[in-house]
Amino acid sequence: MSEDTMRAMAYDEYGGTEVLRETRLPMPKVAPGEVLVKVRCAAVNPVDWKIMAGGLDGLMDVLFPVVPGWDVSGTVERLGIDVPEFAVGDEVMAYARKDHVHGGTFAEYVSVPARALARKPASLGWREAAGLPLAGLTAYQLLTRLDTGKDDTVLVHGAAGGVGSFGVQIARALGARVIGTASPRNHDRLRELGCEPVQYGDGLVDRVRALAPDGVSVVADFVGGVLDVTQAVLAADGRHASIADPNVLGAHGQWMWVRPIGSDLTELAKLADSGQLKVTVAETFPLADAAAAFALNQEGHTAGKIVIEL
Repeated sequence: MSEDTMRAMAYDEYGGTEVLRETRLPMPKVAPGEVLVKVRCAAVNPVDWKIMAGGLDGLMDVLFPVVPGWDVSGTVERLGIDVPEFAVGDEVMAYARKDHVHGGTFAEYVSVPARALARKPASLGWREAAGLPLAGLTAYQLLTRLDTGKDDTVLVHGAAGGVGSFGVQIARALGARVIGTASPRNHDRLRELGCEPVQYGDGLVDRVRALAPDGVSVVADFVGGVLDVTQAVLAADGRHASIADPNVLGAHGQWMWVRPIGSDLTELAKLADSGQLKVTVAETFPLADAAAAFALNQEGHTAGKIVIEL
């Protein structure tokens, strides 16, 4: 077994889980401003298998073979040139997206720009730390871009989902009142997070208006297809954004995609260590079973993150 190669899951063409295979690939190069992370855990996100299916081909350059995965927790193995803020052995986590799709986190090692890294919070294990970056940053960046604060009432569309459950907790930590849409089976869990749950579907506008007669001041859309509801419940001076519906741009809203910003991730780590942010892990798979992890994520019914553990 060569020291110049590593175990990885990869694919050479677009497709379903059948194109994903275990292989050996060259160790990643570590450019200036990057670090080499020895992967302990990597989390699965829907974007991973959507990329594998070709869903982002018109948006990002893809260099085959592709190692999927953008979420990671692990230790710093080696430093690139000019990375004084980290040291070998540091425990870190990252949303490790780069400008092109190629070397991801479903591998023994991954190179990560230092700007995307944060130190792993002491309160989270490796699995939980891997499950936080992409989904947590998505919620945090949307809510902070909307200047969410203690005077706000926030409606979270998809409050029980992976991003939405972080959104509920982060909005609460920012001091806001939170109303969240979810199916009834998830209402008790949302109440535990400090959310006032409402069932989605017919009558949703009336149910939200019953809780917030003057309208809500912030709407965080993590599901898409709900712009009509957003407009019906938003106060006259309210703000809204979506990660799933570009049509919000024509309705004075913001359309967002998460950015890999280590300083934002550090803020999430602080929330975790202060007990204001919990990460739930639903299932854990070994690296060789990444296809099964993808298949479970595609079903969309797990109440928590799906994690690959090395």
